[in-house]
Amino acid sequence: MWAEDNATRALGIERVSVTSGRATMAMTVEPHMTNGHGMCHGGYIFLLADSAFAFACNSHGQRHVAQHCSVTFLAPGKLGSRLIAEAYERQRGERSGICDVTVRDETGTVIAEFRGHSRSIPGSLLS
Repeated sequence: MWAEDNATRALGIERVSVTSGRATMAMTVEPHMTNGHGMCHGGYIFLLADSAFAFACNSHGQRHVAQHCSVTFLAPGKLGSRLIAEAYERQRGERSGICDVTVRDETGTVIAEFRGHSRSIPGSLLS
């Protein structure tokens, strides 16, 4: 999946770890990622969390896509800071699942909380 994920790789998002039902991804906030307030644009934070969600819910080999996602921004992501998204499956069913993601900066400050609902689609990532 990593080799085909052009968006995640193009933004410099690092795959820190992926295990069964869990994934950790990270990125550094670069100048081109800031909004008019000089902080990380929420879309980049959402994308980081969404990427961690994708790797966690696809970690079993069955293909899953996002069905619904929500994010709550709690603190600004500062220019130059390293943001770390930790995702874990809360629930996994035969056809759908729920995954929670916490995005923190390198000091441990929670930047955002994300919840993704996944839906299985035909095919396997292992084939």
